[in-house]
Amino acid sequence: MTVGTRPARSRRGAQPSAQPDPFLQDIVGASLKMQRIFRLISKVAPTDSTVLLLGESGTGKELVARLIHVQSRRALGPFVPVHLGAIPETLIESELFGHTRGSFTGATADRAGLVEQADGGTLFLDEVGDMPAMAQVKLLRTLERSEVRRLGENDERVVNVRVVAATHRDLPAEIAAGRFREDLFHRLNVIQIELPPLRERREDIGLLASYFLERIARRAGREGLAFTSDAAERLERYDYPGNVRELENAIEHAVAVSEGRRIRAADLPGAIRTPRLLTGERRAGGASAGVPAGAPEAGADRRRDTWSLAEIEKEHIQRVLALHRGNATMAAKQLGISRTTLWRKLRQYHIPRKGA
Repeated sequence: MTVGTRPARSRRGAQPSAQPDPFLQDIVGASLKMQRIFRLISKVAPTDSTVLLLGESGTGKELVARLIHVQSRRALGPFVPVHLGAIPETLIESELFGHTRGSFTGATADRAGLVEQADGGTLFLDEVGDMPAMAQVKLLRTLERSEVRRLGENDERVVNVRVVAATHRDLPAEIAAGRFREDLFHRLNVIQIELPPLRERREDIGLLASYFLERIARRAGREGLAFTSDAAERLERYDYPGNVRELENAIEHAVAVSEGRRIRAADLPGAIRTPRLLTGERRAGGASAGVPAGAPEAGADRRRDTWSLAEIEKEHIQRVLALHRGNATMAAKQLGISRTTLWRKLRQYHIPRKGA
């Protein structure tokens, strides 16, 4: 089942977000790993604990930070994302902590930093592992004392900010190399959430691809687009080094170059449609080594080691349907699912409904 997370209902002592965040519709996941993360978020969000999000680039760390915010007591306060890797090192302290007029060349007026702008809400520090040493010291002081001092000022300003930080770096290794403060790491690492790469939750690829296709096609005025079975299989087999972001870009590419109502394998980016990412070669009889067919062929057990969960499920459904001579009621009963769910899976995997 597709799970598109939305702001939680108001809890005692919590306030709902005034407006649902449209970005949160992008958090889709039915895999066990993502369901565990959603449950952890529901427990962590109502607290004010600092959260450290770990994961490769493109795994959706900012979306998770937004979800934590809208499910928190701070939902009506600001959510301030700071992409530290995009700020020049010489400007990070001024951007984060603010400055007074004349504190440096170009400071023509007093200016509140992003920490102050997040007062009463959530400050999301993306790529915190890229933060320079002096800014790390000042951030540690803010976390310890809930105070901030603008550049050029002597007085501290009290702030009420929850910090959610994220990084793709190995922070213990950065600490060992002297590039990241150990005391700051422990302040940030109160609650740790590790987001899995897309290749480790392949059962979500089809859900995400369908969601992105519907959204991008609607935006392009081309509603009703669908994937061919070949395109869907290639999408599910690719490893996505760029994770969810790469998948979304691939669907946007396919919509842009496609013709007609079907997205074909040829419409996908070259990296996804290239056979080098597929396993095995064509065997006698025309069946592809990595693609499940209605019946197993010689060496199938060995090749199944390379299949995605979706491929295994597709073949199993085909086998059970064949066993029951196409009787959908009996097949659904053996599979332990409802007849409606079986119909949905037949559509998802483009399995003909002959006799079902």
